[in-house]
Amino acid sequence: MDVLLDIFGSANFWAAAIRIATPLIFGVLGALLCERAGVLNLGIEGIFVAGAMAGWLAVYLGAGLWGGVLVAALAGATFGLLHAFLTIILGLSQHVSGIGITLLATSISYFTYRTSLPSVTSPPRIAPFQPIAIPVLSDLPFLGPALFQQTALTWLALFMVALIAFVLYRTPLGLAIRAVGDNPASVEAQGLSVRGLRIGAVVTGSALMALGGAFLTMSAFDAFFFGMINGRGWICIALVVFASWQPGKALLGALFFGAFDAFQIRLQAEIGQVVPGQIFLMLPYLLSILALVLVARKADYPRALLQPWTKGQRH
Repeated sequence: MDVLLDIFGSANFWAAAIRIATPLIFGVLGALLCERAGVLNLGIEGIFVAGAMAGWLAVYLGAGLWGGVLVAALAGATFGLLHAFLTIILGLSQHVSGIGITLLATSISYFTYRTSLPSVTSPPRIAPFQPIAIPVLSDLPFLGPALFQQTALTWLALFMVALIAFVLYRTPLGLAIRAVGDNPASVEAQGLSVRGLRIGAVVTGSALMALGGAFLTMSAFDAFFFGMINGRGWICIALVVFASWQPGKALLGALFFGAFDAFQIRLQAEIGQVVPGQIFLMLPYLLSILALVLVARKADYPRALLQPWTKGQRH
């Protein structure tokens, strides 16, 4: 019990939980935006890889950190546009297209890395984003080091939660996006383009996914290496269901997973010699599955999710 109190009462623990949650926040927001418009994007895992590699490589070649963020977003948007073309324009299976995008984006990223740096034996390092200590707030006891000493990309992720929530629930554009995921016929009846709204949502959502990968290479670490995404994209797909397609709950779900992951790292350090290490590695995923099972039955999913649309179609 004392071990648990020490872990959960530590500001460093909660700071780590927020850092671990940041790429998931970007990813879950991107997946949420796609699915709100009625399109499942299983390309998220590969888009994470593409964003991580593209952003890191751009910085390594001299584009600057924010230039790397822009390049990562453009890489994600490009794969999102391809997914949108296959699923929205051609009406192909969203599952198959998404898996294909993951394989394609991952392969292209690894190929680009190898061809750009053919003689490198260890990943080159860059100067990543540094934590920003917000004056006055960073000096607050507990809350200061836990929340107000994060990098710029973490603050960007938190800002995007508020922005996506505002757009979805407080603007005509958000109403149209939610409607196109529930009842696209009503959107067409209003003279709006169902395909245009879906394409815009998928491209924007994919750009956000890529920023999740960029965070890993440009903020959490300082290099790109194979396998660094480690299933985070698939976790984001599950977190969307956990969040019932709501941005606020998506943030909460990402923070829960971040806390689980930070917890297993610290718990392993405390009692790792007693329990096999694999148990600790499974812990955040097992807890996430349990949380998903508890809330999934009550999830209010978009009614037109996975349903292709053709102009003039009526249900």
